[in-house]
Amino acid sequence: MTSREQKIAQLKEAIAGFTPGQFDQEAEEAKAAVRRRALGLLDVRARSRQELRERLIEAEFEPVVVDDVLDDLAAVNLLDDAAFAREWVRQRHARRGKSTRVLEQELRQKGVDSATRAEALEQIDAADEEATARALAEKKARTIREAPADRAETDKALRRIVGVLARRGFPQGMSLRIAREALEERIAGLG
Repeated sequence: MTSREQKIAQLKEAIAGFTPGQFDQEAEEAKAAVRRRALGLLDVRARSRQELRERLIEAEFEPVVVDDVLDDLAAVNLLDDAAFAREWVRQRHARRGKSTRVLEQELRQKGVDSATRAEALEQIDAADEEATARALAEKKARTIREAPADRAETDKALRRIVGVLARRGFPQGMSLRIAREALEERIAGLG
């Protein structure tokens, strides 16, 4: 039985064993405030469990109450690190051109465990990553208005294209190769 299934079973057992008079009004009011804040944060964008926990504790809610609310949200699938990681990778790779290396670092910073990170990153294969890098390099190369006059200007243009790829975390060798190809294509198109 998984941890999630155990928690659901515990919750069902607690509900079955509930009798009138056991309701703790004060505890429920504390959870309601945390729940409102958590749902407000989740309404803005999906978040990892750790990220949401940190935000709620920063808002000076009691850690025990925060953990209870997060467990409740996870039990009803409003908080799911695997779904969060898959969507994060899909969007950031497609819209921002981020490499798998950078995406892995971002997910780690958000508290997503290594197995979940690896599973989410499987969406991107080497061909996808290279196609994204090529599109970014070609876009940057299009900003060159005239063919470089000498080697120094060529190197400067190449550094700019490689810089775009490096900032997004693409491997150095691949970045240099793709940048050279994009620059050569642009220069040939200008000539």
